[in-house]
Amino acid sequence: MRAMPISKCETLDGVEKAQEIERVFAMDEASFRAFYAQTARPLWAYLFRASGDPTLAEDLLQETYYRFLRARPDPMSDAHRKNYLYRIATNLLTDHRRRERGKEFTNPPGEAGADRSATIEPRAEGGSERTELESAFKQMKAREREILWLAYAEGYKHEEIAELTGIKAASLRPLLFRARRKLAEILRGGSKA
Repeated sequence: MRAMPISKCETLDGVEKAQEIERVFAMDEASFRAFYAQTARPLWAYLFRASGDPTLAEDLLQETYYRFLRARPDPMSDAHRKNYLYRIATNLLTDHRRRERGKEFTNPPGEAGADRSATIEPRAEGGSERTELESAFKQMKAREREILWLAYAEGYKHEEIAELTGIKAASLRPLLFRARRKLAEILRGGSKA
């Protein structure tokens, strides 16, 4: 019997380690359910804040998870999965904006989407501040809402936001600064759309 070279033994250990890593990071139905329970609500909130439309947010949420499952990404940690999920959602939102650019939407009273604020239940405590913030967000551009939400509600770092949105990291800082300043001005009462 021939002795196996050390490099072959190391390779076998590497294969075993890779299989163990894949087993740990693989998503079965139970782990997907847990991942969905952890990410669905914040992802919907992000899509709603970025789009301003709860129905669209729900549609994009479903499409995001569908594409996530269909893509079967390489094994990854939950943090990477979440980033991948937000990347899919951001791309879907961008695609939607491109398709809708130039179209005018008018909703007659009583039609779905006519009063979007009615679908969000204000919390008992801080309800008026929440309503003010929702109103202020509606006065901002979609891109401004998106980066503010990712930075302050989701807690993403600038580099992560840049990767998710496709904005250059160097451009993101001034955009975020201007969006914060615009939001503050709107909240002070000087509507600046």
